[in-house]
Amino acid sequence: MAVKVHLFIDNSNIYISAKDEAEKREGSGARYAIRIHFQHLLELALANREVGGVFVVGSIPPEQRSVWDRLEQATGVKPELYERGGVSRGEQGLDQCLQVHMLRAMGDHADDPQVIVLMTGDGAGYDDGVGFHADMERMYRAGWGIEVVSWRNHCRRALREWAVANGVFVDLNEYYNSVTFIEKGRAAQEVDLSRRAVSAARQSPVKVAEDRARAEAAVKIAALEKKLREIEKENTEKSVAKARYDRRFKRNGK
Repeated sequence: MAVKVHLFIDNSNIYISAKDEAEKREGSGARYAIRIHFQHLLELALANREVGGVFVVGSIPPEQRSVWDRLEQATGVKPELYERGGVSRGEQGLDQCLQVHMLRAMGDHADDPQVIVLMTGDGAGYDDGVGFHADMERMYRAGWGIEVVSWRNHCRRALREWAVANGVFVDLNEYYNSVTFIEKGRAAQEVDLSRRAVSAARQSPVKVAEDRARAEAAVKIAALEKKLREIEKENTEKSVAKARYDRRFKRNGK
């Protein structure tokens, strides 16, 4: 089965961080005029690879749905979109919803690990074994290729450094002029993927264990077959010797 990209997007995290970055780069007015160019963001995330699934949580205005509709038309994959409310409890619930889909994807591909691209900078909950970071480590241990797409200055350091060490970290700061535009102002540039590193899936630990068990069984079977051939050869030699002895005894008996 071909390896595909499974994309998980914490939209509000990416957008709010973009506002801070816009203010720093283009002035206070840019904070309110900055917009995410979702088509370019998807191009950066997917990097010309086949899509296995797309899950998005966050503020999804109606005008952005056309982007996801085009993605569905192009790939046949229908993204699951979740609106984010203003209550923090609801936001946490939606983060957990995204995590559920991550773990489901891992379970559905237990024998054929894929590649996860996570767009967020949120590494909260890691020390307690929960949150995006903890679940990405679980997917990594299951053989998945790991990629985190985030704004460098707004991504938790532990998550960023772990992604660099174990997969790929895509710094949105380097693609700022491509994944954002200023409403009634600066247009977005085309995405340059020439420097876009990608990760690769590894063999499933389950498959590794199965292959190891198969290899060990093959060695044992080969050893038993060799022993059987030796026994058969020994028995054949004994039969030949006995036949020779019987013939000699018969002659002497006359």
